[in-house]
Amino acid sequence: MVKLLARIIGVGIETADMLVHEILSPQLRDRRAVARAGLTGAPDESGKRRREKGLARAGNARVRRGMIQLAWRFLLFQKDSALAHWYRTRAADARGGTRKTMIVALARKFLIAFWRLTTTGEIPVGIKLRPVA
Repeated sequence: MVKLLARIIGVGIETADMLVHEILSPQLRDRRAVARAGLTGAPDESGKRRREKGLARAGNARVRRGMIQLAWRFLLFQKDSALAHWYRTRAADARGGTRKTMIVALARKFLIAFWRLTTTGEIPVGIKLRPVA
C-alpha cells in the first residue's frame, strides 16, 4: 500500500507510510468511517442556536495535520486533477476563512480517494502517477 500511495505525484514515502499505518491499514467498513478519522466538524448546538466550532479534536491528530498539508501540496503538484478543480471552483473568489474550510474538505476527499485506491485500485480522476521503477 505504501508503494502504491508513494507513486502518486505529491505524496512522499513518509506521508504514504503514515497514512497506511495510521488510517488505511485497519479494516474500516466504509468511506464515512475513513473520513471520521480526524477530519470532521465539531457542531455546537444549544437550544435553537447551531454553529460549527471548527475541526473536532477527536480522531488522529497526525492524520489530520498530514492530510491538510498534503491537500495544500496537491494544489501545487496535481493542478489538473478533478479534486483540484473542485477546490478552485469553490474557493476562487473566497476569503481566507473559506479557503481554509475548503482545504479541510479537500483533505477529507483525498483521504477517501486514497482509501478507494488502496482497497479497490480505483485511481482518482486526473491524478498523475510516477512510473513504476
